[in-house]
Amino acid sequence: MAYASPYVLSFLLLLSMPAVYYLGPRLLLPRTLPAIPDADETEDLALFRRAVLLSAAPSAGAGAAASSFGVFGRRPQAPRPKVAFLFLTNSDLVFAPLWEKFFAGHHGLLNLYVHADPAANLTLPPTPSFRGRVIRGKATARASATLISAARRLLATALLDDPANRFFALLSQSCVPLLPFPALYRTLLTDNNAAGAGRHRRHRSFIEILDSEPTLHARYYARGDNVMLPEVPFDRFRVGSQFFVLARRHAVMVVRDRRLWNKFKAPCLVKEKDSCYPEEHYFPTLLDMQDPDGCTKYTLTRVNWTDAVGGHPHTYQPEEVSGDLIRELRKSNGTYSHMFARKFAPETLAPLMEIADSVILRD
Repeated sequence: MAYASPYVLSFLLLLSMPAVYYLGPRLLLPRTLPAIPDADETEDLALFRRAVLLSAAPSAGAGAAASSFGVFGRRPQAPRPKVAFLFLTNSDLVFAPLWEKFFAGHHGLLNLYVHADPAANLTLPPTPSFRGRVIRGKATARASATLISAARRLLATALLDDPANRFFALLSQSCVPLLPFPALYRTLLTDNNAAGAGRHRRHRSFIEILDSEPTLHARYYARGDNVMLPEVPFDRFRVGSQFFVLARRHAVMVVRDRRLWNKFKAPCLVKEKDSCYPEEHYFPTLLDMQDPDGCTKYTLTRVNWTDAVGGHPHTYQPEEVSGDLIRELRKSNGTYSHMFARKFAPETLAPLMEIADSVILRD
């Protein structure tokens, strides 16, 4: 067998180098961050289906009781709408004592649900309102769609748990109330821009929806070129705060969605990790596509981004807590005052409790 001349092999190698240079990046798949495990997806899908089916049943509506007459021909009173508080956490609920004050006397108008990352080391014993309210949680991480999954899991659980849940407030462990519960309840039920009238009134969702932001382009392409197409063209891509209050029909819309979810669950490229914030895009994009007029396009949760570090907003420290701070945080560019605020350091609990009755829980 004849062997090729060393000169011939060298010549062929030299010719192949440009091909490797130009074709290599196209033949090798780009490195991506970890994807959501298939087992988690399958389990979530079963949960979401149950929530959608129950919500579609005639008995699921809060006004269903009013559609039939009682034994003596009188129409039974429909249950009063409730607010589902959805806490998304990866640490102790340090501000539970403050929330207890906020909830006191209003438990008939609210429900609590907590999604805690299984790896979280929760050491504080739960206060009465939070006891037994932790749902089955799964791992969450920044720069991944796991935070979307956790929020959807909370929404689905609340939809299944109580048909009277009409509003769904997503909060974090660093959120605190700025006004008493009656102020929040009054805002949600009497929103004067809600469509319809009487029991057919279609309440709006309080969710921030922005169509322009300096890093929007980088965020859109964080998964790679054309990955979001055709379902999500760039001109329909939106950004907004991770924390919202959704009306029930929008909560159902979120857990029913598969089309946009298949795009947003795609893992980001490793090199674009710093532009990957799916939880700030999925909800505003979905709702702006499906029911833009049903959303206020602003959030009820105040966040201070003036000195953000590593994608985290300003964290308030004990020396900053005062009645003046609370009153300033309430101010909003929207129709209604801010009802919640973040991000507060755990050490602020004591000074917050000192002004809870005199400031926070007073209109």
